[in-house]
Amino acid sequence: MKLQFLGTGAADWKATHIQTIPYGRRNASALVDGVLLIDPGPCVPEALETFGIPAEQIKYVIVTHSHADHYNEDTVALLESKGAELIRFDEAGEKQIGIYTVEALVGNHGTSDGVFHYLISDGKSRMYYALDSAWLLYPEYRKLRGLAQAGTPVDYLILDATVGWDGDYRIFEHNDLSMVLHMQKTLAPYLKRVCISHMARTLHTDHLSLAAMMKPYGIEVAYDGLVVEF
Repeated sequence: MKLQFLGTGAADWKATHIQTIPYGRRNASALVDGVLLIDPGPCVPEALETFGIPAEQIKYVIVTHSHADHYNEDTVALLESKGAELIRFDEAGEKQIGIYTVEALVGNHGTSDGVFHYLISDGKSRMYYALDSAWLLYPEYRKLRGLAQAGTPVDYLILDATVGWDGDYRIFEHNDLSMVLHMQKTLAPYLKRVCISHMARTLHTDHLSLAAMMKPYGIEVAYDGLVVEF
């Protein structure tokens, strides 16, 4: 499976910042194997153009939640006009989307209704996309542990890291880095790789410094355009 991050920033990143800040971040979204888009936010059309991805290539679109930095009606309309199908999850559960088995689990993000994290498998590898969220909820932990015990561990876990080191009120719906480290340590027996995304512009240092800080813990830091295979 191949995952490309089209955006790795929280809502406080704007289009003007992308042009003026090294490793500037678009609003968070990601593309699986070039065909399955997670979160059709407002930055997606520009990201597709920048990274040379034809919009016609996207076949399926799923949404984590309805906040404006993750769901944009104009982006959805554009993608649908190019042939993509918007697939909604109204409750936790599993759907077959093309070659992918996609399971939605409820996320811990209190300022939005209908928040889902996605376990995506192509039958060979699997990823878990957990944006936006504070602590993973207990059913999520049980799912990750159970997959590992069954001999099919998650290859790539993407965790929210909005807040940076200094916790503030946003830790009740987002992770700070200390929360990420606690979860990474606890989940280490059940995972192969851990990555963080959805970093707030106003709560983090620059990308390279953040990546250097996370490297000793074995945690990858996503950036816009990053492609990972697992």
